[in-house]
Amino acid sequence: MNDPLNSPYPVPWEWITTTHAKVSSTMGSGVRYYRSPSLVSVNGEYAAYSRIELQVQPELFQCRVSSVMFVENLKTGELQTVAAASPLAESGFYATDETDMSGTIAILVPVAWNQTGSRLLAREFEAIFCSSDMSDYAVIWDKNDNYTYTVAPARSLYTHAVLLGWSQVCPGQVLFRAGNLGDGTWPLCAVDTTGKTVAVNDDRALVFGTQTSTDWIEPKTRF
Repeated sequence: MNDPLNSPYPVPWEWITTTHAKVSSTMGSGVRYYRSPSLVSVNGEYAAYSRIELQVQPELFQCRVSSVMFVENLKTGELQTVAAASPLAESGFYATDETDMSGTIAILVPVAWNQTGSRLLAREFEAIFCSSDMSDYAVIWDKNDNYTYTVAPARSLYTHAVLLGWSQVCPGQVLFRAGNLGDGTWPLCAVDTTGKTVAVNDDRALVFGTQTSTDWIEPKTRF
């Protein structure tokens, strides 16, 4: 399985499962990191990438996956972090030592810049290990006001949503495919930064930016 939702922007699912198998069989538990390829804006000013953290426990359903996304100014080298405001991401951010986040997955990966390089679109995949409870959120970082929006289709419309990219029909909005497990077809919908959701037909996803590589890397040390 490359991605639990068969997303066009897959999370590193194979790395998660193989790393768990390797670490749990030799040491029982541990922490491992993985870094996504960089996505460079059309104007060449910024690059975005994510760091995935896997907290390995003996049983897969006890593991935890979290992430942070970085935006780098390629002229100055300045780094800033981008975080999602989706349920599991926020719960993890405010977690204390007593908070049980085991079994949760919250993976943020860059998907696309807009044409001007002023907005970054990322996929926030959230799930519970060993369950069908999973869905995507869209995380939009706006360079001009340095603000991050986290949106998803209106929840009453679906059980699962898959982020596809920017909407061509509704410029500036995010295109999703959303539906329920078992449904033959999942309709398309566009979502704006306030969460307003509209059904769209014959839309297609737009993505801008250049990936420096297709390979994820496993750093030797935390970065």
